[in-house]
Amino acid sequence: METGAIKNNSSQNQHTYKLEGNTLYLYNSLDFARSGYFVNDMLKRLKNYKSPELIINLAGLAEIDSAGVTAIFYLKRKISAKNIEVRITEASDSVYKKLELFGPDKAKTSFKRDKTTFLEFLGTKLHFFFRFYITEFILLTADVFYWSFHDLFSPKSRRKGEVSNQAVLIGVNATLIVVVMMFIIGLVIALQSSAQLRNFGANIFVVDLTVIAMMAQMGPLITAILVAGRSGSAIAAEIATMKVTAELDALKTMGLNPIRFIVVPKMYGCLCTIPFLTILANVAGIAGGMLAAYLFLDIAPEVFINRMGHSIYNKDIMTGVIKSLVYGSIIVLTGSFFGFRVKEGAEGVGKSTTVAVVVSISLIILADSILGLVFYA
Repeated sequence: METGAIKNNSSQNQHTYKLEGNTLYLYNSLDFARSGYFVNDMLKRLKNYKSPELIINLAGLAEIDSAGVTAIFYLKRKISAKNIEVRITEASDSVYKKLELFGPDKAKTSFKRDKTTFLEFLGTKLHFFFRFYITEFILLTADVFYWSFHDLFSPKSRRKGEVSNQAVLIGVNATLIVVVMMFIIGLVIALQSSAQLRNFGANIFVVDLTVIAMMAQMGPLITAILVAGRSGSAIAAEIATMKVTAELDALKTMGLNPIRFIVVPKMYGCLCTIPFLTILANVAGIAGGMLAAYLFLDIAPEVFINRMGHSIYNKDIMTGVIKSLVYGSIIVLTGSFFGFRVKEGAEGVGKSTTVAVVVSISLIILADSILGLVFYA
């Protein structure tokens, strides 16, 4: 067994590699300061190497830079020229990525990682998901709600007029599309229900069905989905663009917290407007149901309105308002989370926006299921 130590001021007598049989083990780090000595020393030791194979084991290598990658592939090329097969094995994820990034093109196509079992692959993916998505999302949520609560009592710390500006962008400008869509949905629900209710002579119950469906379920849910597609995507795109153009770094340089400066006003604007937007959606959906009831079930508007008083309960109204607040929080948090995570320039902005919309709608539907169990179980 032959052991080598790279000698410099920072790592005296620190063993960084050893040759044992036909395996070369690398430890600790291989950087610019160590690479030259490593290559020269190993070429001398392997000058009379007789084995048909050399395995470079990177299991113990924690850090490597571009110079270290160059040294490994230079050594591999020199040894391969002697008709000796050289294999690189057991590289960690970070080391593997740098080998792929800094290695020569030919090496990138021929270099393969050791095969992993399904359970190891699944465990790695789950660990990555919980570590870099769930944990960071929870931390972002805690940060946003902390500063949102804090700034309620510190109005001077907020940008003047920014909350009202975000309220207009997120809520007010979405009013038309929400009202039109909910009117159509209410019309369709009542229309499709009327065909069945008419067979049993239960025409009047179309009022109960339409009102309860709009107030407790469809109104908040459809409103949140429309706002997520329209405003949630805008939030993600705005923050992602600011990160790509280094505006977030500029804010930090000026001593400003990006979450407090950017996300908190959006949270205020969304939470202030989405309950009223939900109420307008409920009214529009009920109006659509009233029109269908009048045209297909001969229920006069006066009868429909009088029946509504027996169908609406305070619980349904409060359920819709609470749901809208939860959905609004999800929209802002999800858009902000994926906006802050963008990494790939202009292309990454589009990807983060798409993922933000898909995830926010999925979380809204999941939250709707949970809240449904809580309120109606």
